[in-house]
Amino acid sequence: MNQDQVKGRMDQATGKVKEVAGKAVGNEKMRAEGDAAQAKGKLQSGWGDAREDVKDAAKDNIDKL
Repeated sequence: MNQDQVKGRMDQATGKVKEVAGKAVGNEKMRAEGDAAQAKGKLQSGWGDAREDVKDAAKDNIDKL
């Protein structure tokens, strides 16, 4: 697991907490910030997942040589 994956998943979790808290107290700005953090986290963790996939594929190809 790389830094992008970890940071992205943390942003997703933080965003979910903010979204739920915003809904609970009726704060639309907080809810929107939570949605934005979740989207950012998904993008960042997706980038990290892609990096890991490339790294693993390269390692597999090197091992076959």
